[in-house]
Amino acid sequence: MAEPIRSLCDELIKAVNVMMEAESSQTYRLEALKFIEDFKEKSPLCVECGLQLAEKSQTAVVRHFGLQILEHVVKFKWNDMPPQEKLQLKNCTMGLLSDGTHPILQEECHVKDALSRIVVEMIKREWPQHWPDMLKEMEALTAMGDAQTELVMLVLLRLAEDVITFQTLPTQRRRDIQHTLTQNMDSIFTFLLGILQLHVNEYKKMNCIAGQELKGKLEERKPFMVLFDEVAMNYILSAAQSAGGAALCNQSSGGIVERRYTFLKRLCQVLCALGSQICSLVGSDIEVQVPVNLDKYMEALFAFTTHPSQFLRSSTQMTWGNLFRHEILSKDPVVGQMAIKYLRAARINLVKTGFPSKNDCPGCEFSRVDFDSDEDFNCSFNSFRAQQGEAVRLACKIVPFEAFRIAREWVQYQICTPIDTGNTTSVQWDAMTFFTESVFGQLFKILEKEKIPIDEGMELLQMVVHYETSDPLILSCVLTIISTLFPFVTHQPHFLPQVLFKIFPSITFELVEECKAPRTRAVKNLRRHACSSIIRICRDYSDFMLPCFDLMYEHVKRLFSNELLLTQMEKCALMEALILISNQFKDYNKQKAFLKELMAAVTAQWLSEEMKSVLLDPATFLAYVGADQVISDADTEDQMGINRSRISFCVNTILGVVKRARWPANPEEAKAGGFVVSTTSDGAPIYRNPCAEPLQALLPNLFALIRTQNSLFLPENINRLGKTFTRVYDIMDMEKNFALGIPQPLLDAYDSSAYRNIAERMQGFFSSLYDNCYHVLGNAGPCMQQDFYAIEGLAEQIVGSAFTHLDSVPDHRLRPLVRLFMKQLVMSCPRDYYDSLLNPLLGPLFTYLLQRLNFRWQIINQRTSLCAQEEDEAYEENLVTQEVVEEQLLRLVTREVMDLLSVTCITRKFPELSANKEEVDGDEEMVSMDSSQGIQMNTPSDELSELGKCLLQNEDIYMTLLTICFNSLSWKDTINCQRCASMLCWTLLKQVLGCNLLPDAVTWLYTSVLKGLQMHGQHEGCNAALTQLALLIYESLRPRYTELRFIMNQIPDIHVEALEQFDQKTIQSTVSKAGEKKKKEQFKRLIAGTVGKPLGQQFKKEVHIRNLPSLFKKPKPTRDMLENTDTAVSI
Repeated sequence: MAEPIRSLCDELIKAVNVMMEAESSQTYRLEALKFIEDFKEKSPLCVECGLQLAEKSQTAVVRHFGLQILEHVVKFKWNDMPPQEKLQLKNCTMGLLSDGTHPILQEECHVKDALSRIVVEMIKREWPQHWPDMLKEMEALTAMGDAQTELVMLVLLRLAEDVITFQTLPTQRRRDIQHTLTQNMDSIFTFLLGILQLHVNEYKKMNCIAGQELKGKLEERKPFMVLFDEVAMNYILSAAQSAGGAALCNQSSGGIVERRYTFLKRLCQVLCALGSQICSLVGSDIEVQVPVNLDKYMEALFAFTTHPSQFLRSSTQMTWGNLFRHEILSKDPVVGQMAIKYLRAARINLVKTGFPSKNDCPGCEFSRVDFDSDEDFNCSFNSFRAQQGEAVRLACKIVPFEAFRIAREWVQYQICTPIDTGNTTSVQWDAMTFFTESVFGQLFKILEKEKIPIDEGMELLQMVVHYETSDPLILSCVLTIISTLFPFVTHQPHFLPQVLFKIFPSITFELVEECKAPRTRAVKNLRRHACSSIIRICRDYSDFMLPCFDLMYEHVKRLFSNELLLTQMEKCALMEALILISNQFKDYNKQKAFLKELMAAVTAQWLSEEMKSVLLDPATFLAYVGADQVISDADTEDQMGINRSRISFCVNTILGVVKRARWPANPEEAKAGGFVVSTTSDGAPIYRNPCAEPLQALLPNLFALIRTQNSLFLPENINRLGKTFTRVYDIMDMEKNFALGIPQPLLDAYDSSAYRNIAERMQGFFSSLYDNCYHVLGNAGPCMQQDFYAIEGLAEQIVGSAFTHLDSVPDHRLRPLVRLFMKQLVMSCPRDYYDSLLNPLLGPLFTYLLQRLNFRWQIINQRTSLCAQEEDEAYEENLVTQEVVEEQLLRLVTREVMDLLSVTCITRKFPELSANKEEVDGDEEMVSMDSSQGIQMNTPSDELSELGKCLLQNEDIYMTLLTICFNSLSWKDTINCQRCASMLCWTLLKQVLGCNLLPDAVTWLYTSVLKGLQMHGQHEGCNAALTQLALLIYESLRPRYTELRFIMNQIPDIHVEALEQFDQKTIQSTVSKAGEKKKKEQFKRLIAGTVGKPLGQQFKKEVHIRNLPSLFKKPKPTRDMLENTDTAVSI
């Protein structure tokens, strides 16, 4: 027998080498792979060959392959092996653990990993019932040396990952193993701490502890507190405090030792897991006291918070937040002292340094390990900064006055520090500004008015106001600090003019050396920031700003008189600020007169005959903005740029007015000021807006512009575009990257010019103009109220403009119509205008959207990969990118439509997840939700809204809404499917259950849900929502429609007898409330055959792990069990 095994092993070694050698041809490699796979599946000598190939005399690649064979045997053949063969394989594997590897520093990591996985696979199948001494055997192995200790650590790590983290076992087996791990937690920790004590200077694995974080019931977590005893915490603190240089091979070279750095990450993970346990257990019913060693724990955590590694720093932030917000722990003196240390450390951590491309701080070396690029680092740092800002705000609640002092000291230090020639100072200012915002923003919320240190705050504000710099980045930080400290000014109003005179020069800021060159990005951002600061102050303190209105108005007029001082956007921003203050006039006629005066120039230009002719005709419009030309000289470009800015200025001014102009919030003041025209039937006041009359005259031209913009996508108008502008209708790069989740490139604000070529400016003009037109219409309702809704023929005007030529409008242009306009219109429209306005709009719109989305998703579902030739590789890459963009945009449009449908028909009784989450949610990404949550979301708390009841009266519209909802269940968007199934479908369907639905309609509805399960059922959240929906439909309609039973019979692998029993109970409605959970589980098993598999799982060989005798119930001594005791031989 030995010779055939040796010969077969030689062939296997040759096959492995062929597969791994770079010189091997594809044909030979495939042949070798087929030979190996056939051997693993069919050969009876797998164990013998695997053991021989795993011997230390073989190469690492061959040994790894031998161990893979043994793992394959355990995973796929274990259930069919006789007990004695199982025992033999287990003993051989333990032999490999004890004497089958090279010394710890010589052995390859992948060999260690492969060997540990074999043991884990056996544990998953036999422990604890058939292998009760496993932990003792592991402990005995650690006494044999470092190599065996590391292998045991790896075994425990992989076991924890599979059982706790990834949960790759059947439920019963997972419960058995997790329960036994919890029962043995004290001995496991003692065992691990003993190992740590022996190897405290040689960092080993602590992974298995971290793998168990936040799992199990509270009483099952209590054993974790053993790590807070004196010995354990001393070792953890010692390891943490030496973490700063532990990952470096030596301080002079600065190189990273990956193994040590990985240990630090694991130890940090352990500390964070312990923090979660403290927060869960302290103050709970388990009666766990605050640990006496809490100070040492927090010192250990703090050591990682101050580590040079950005990854380690950010890993601790959530734990700090949990500790600082904990009701009991936050009041502990130890936590209070640590909050002060945390705030001081934040002064260093918030400084954005450590980019992997640089070498300006110790963190750069670690960043090169953790991040692929500066963009990746930047994204991570932004997230880290947001988390740290939250922790700083929480720390302020604990030590408010210390936080005030630290923030004040930092501001004073930066003001007194000379500016260097590089951008180091600006980075420091940026960090200080964020810290100051976080601290003072919280202090003004939590401190009583009399406890606010006004004098010290005003002294600090005066220092900032008097600070002079010509650096645009630092000046932008100064503006932020002024806005943050502005509440102090309300206590000393005489200082207000000085603040305004500090902000206004930044609006017209220029660098002397720029001359006629394009402004740098820093300068443009500063000017925009100054405008935003003025708007923010006027919005939040409009009553306080009222005495300065005349002063501001005169200053704005002087700025407007010089055409070269301000851009059109800056002019609009200043107008918005004035409008916000004018809302405090509380006099209808005075405010109306001011608005007319402010808008006079725009009104005259917008209503001129020239502008009317431009807005009405697409060809004239393209010529006016210069999009039909091939640009050859700068003079032509300047003229066309002026024309574009005129249109943009008019639309932006209209938008500013509808966003900002309002009546007084106090009903009595509104009535006294002449803003109330009448009351509703229930006595509620009906207001009039001072801007309504001027705006009504401007709306016809706005509708004409919207109609013209939609017409621009027609083929004849696309052909009118000049060669320079053929791509100006494409989606903007920033919007595309946002949809795809691609981080924006890092730009040096000092060096980067904000210049864009003419094509990019034209593209930006079309994009912003399109969006802003719908912004105006979306805000017109809340702003003008009945003066907008009661416009004669409004529905016809909207249909004739916004709904024109939608077939030609691309998806990225359809979204503003749905989100910015129609959603806002639905949410703000009074009940009196449902029949005259919303019904005529929503009926045609939803009918069109159903047809469009069905067609677009059909294309996506049927799209197949194209096999391009090698020379077309670049073309194929561009095509694939375009398809990905199209698919993601379609998802976003679909979510916008379903969100519109939701606000149209559903009244929510509890907060709803935003349906406009535009971070790139991939198809596989899911909202975290377990089965119980999925069922709870579909409760009677979702009711039909008043508008939904109105639409219910129109059968055609309501059937369209139902069709959209049930069709969307099988579109390739899991997030949309889950939301529709849990929030929309049943709420809409139950309204018509009493009607005489056609059998074909019932069949289609139920089949749509099952199709959704086929498409998305592998996702837990979708599965729960769809299963609940299917059950509700079956229960409600099965007694009247036998067609549902016919559909159930067609489900693959359906158990006919179980279906018959369930069917009878459904028809007879005999299930009690106590049996509801059991009924749901039975139904879930019945329709399990409809659940589809993801592509990556469709061709994967299934692993079957059998359940062992239960640990939780004493099994009854049956005759079969007694007869088959030989099959349960303990291994």
